Amino acid sequence: MRIKIEIDKNIQETELVIRTFEQNEQVDKLYRNILEKMENNKIPLFKGATEFYMVFSEILFFETDERNINAHTKSELYETKLRLYELEKLVPQNFMRISKSTIVNLDKVYALTHALTGNLIEFHDSYKQVYVSRRYFKDVKRALESKEN
Repeated sequence: MRIKIEIDKNIQETELVIRTFEQNEQVDKLYRNILEKMENNKIPLFKGATEFYMVFSEILFFETDERNINAHTKSELYETKLRLYELEKLVPQNFMRISKSTIVNLDKVYALTHALTGNLIEFHDSYKQVYVSRRYFKDVKRALESKEN
């Protein structure tokens, strides 16, 4: 692996590009590590009058609740002022829309159950669960299977 830094006075924002001949575990790990270290990889979330700055890796899923958008961690519930379509553009690649009202962190998924009564996602070390709509089920399953490899 080679590492190269180029200085360009004409650009407005720093850009990091990983150029590789194939997507593999080493590249994925490097990408995840870079995302975790980035300072702007935090999102402001609210609980009452208190504003928290949460890293995306702590979040299990985002979900609409009537007019509010909630961020769920293992044991807590926070509100965000962003809409789901705004979050979709902001979240790292390991997040995926699983229904009209939910975006999930695929890295936190423990189990995916396919049943006549509904498709259910369970999370590591948490009692929380979310339903996957039939429209998104195949894409979610494919994404989870590709994470295993």
